[in-house]
Amino acid sequence: MTSGLALIFIVAGGYVAARLGVRVLARRFLIVAGAEYLLLGILLGPQASGLISANAVDSFGPFITLAIGWMGAAVGAEFHLVSLLRISGSAYQTALLEALLTLAVVGAVLLAVFVRLLGEPLGSAIAPAAVLGAVAVTTSASGIALAARRLAREHASGAALLGQLRVSSGMDAVVGIVAFGLLLCLVHAAPPSDVRPPTPTEWAVITVAIGVVGGIVYHLFLAGERNADRLFIALAAAITLASGTAAYARLSPLLPTMLIGAILVNTSRARREIAAVIHRVHRPLYLVLLVFAGAAWRPSERAWLVPIVCYLVVRPLAKVGSARLAARLSGTTRRLGPDWGYGLVGQGSLAVAIALNYRLLDNSVLPNIVFTAAVISVLLTDLMSARLVQATVQRHRRRHAEPASDPTPAEGADAGAAVTNTGGER
Repeated sequence: MTSGLALIFIVAGGYVAARLGVRVLARRFLIVAGAEYLLLGILLGPQASGLISANAVDSFGPFITLAIGWMGAAVGAEFHLVSLLRISGSAYQTALLEALLTLAVVGAVLLAVFVRLLGEPLGSAIAPAAVLGAVAVTTSASGIALAARRLAREHASGAALLGQLRVSSGMDAVVGIVAFGLLLCLVHAAPPSDVRPPTPTEWAVITVAIGVVGGIVYHLFLAGERNADRLFIALAAAITLASGTAAYARLSPLLPTMLIGAILVNTSRARREIAAVIHRVHRPLYLVLLVFAGAAWRPSERAWLVPIVCYLVVRPLAKVGSARLAARLSGTTRRLGPDWGYGLVGQGSLAVAIALNYRLLDNSVLPNIVFTAAVISVLLTDLMSARLVQATVQRHRRRHAEPASDPTPAEGADAGAAVTNTGGER
């Protein structure tokens, strides 16, 4: 079977699964689909059956880059400024503190593990530790959205907590993408030429410029277009151009495409249509990306067990502890409860996208350990992320005996939905 034909079958299978099977599983069993596609990719990949060879995975590099870039655009499409301004400042403060604390704790612990246990030089160990910190920040918004739908049908209270979980999942996505994008600017390899290489600050400006210029140009190009097919073609062109440019410059496609999505939904009159097109295509691309992510997995040649186990243990502890400390520092412990961070333990598609993006870089350090840690974490947490959210909200409701509806709309479910992925992804 040729690579092109294999891609057609995988894309078609991903689309059918997204339209049919995934929704049935999600509604009946409160399961976020995704982990099974990673396992399928591993079984089809060169480490198991070999149906998808290593050369085939490499040949699909441009498609993988597009899928990663589309995830960034899906995150950016949720940041409509008018909706975001309805949310209280304390919700943002709590979310930002939780994300930064998680990033710092996981990154510091993994840095110590890489230096002390693997004997990696400090300068080389910073990049993989920071990437795992960025991966650890991300939260499965699909689990939050799925649990919120189930709780709404059960007439459960806890709107304030669900709203904070939505805000935090959106903030986690932004912090993870920005941290990873800036990290690649800091560790960017010098080009093989006599020309002075750009500084990390200049690489950061280039990264942002790719997204800003792409968003402005395609805003002018789209004008008042509302036809779904034409919007899809234009969006695909914009995301492909930005993702390809960033990948060619050895930068992350996630940050530029996130800026494109944010610019388009805030400047175009067809904001709802653009967001709908982005999210409609996002789910099939995500499932296909999971298959290729599984096929791209390689066992590390270094001692990988201890770092991965450390990540799997430290990450949920850091999430729960950082959420508790963030609520205390921002004065929201009474409203959210001390254990609201359990709802943030699930990881989603963005964790795979960041780790896979790092895995595909030529000069990455310990890429297989980073990628394996992210894959195992998604496999372990994605299936139970919605149930964790549901249990957290129900426990909060029993503890505080909340009324059926929250009287604080600025921090409730409607306001929190402003920063949640419409399709429940990430």
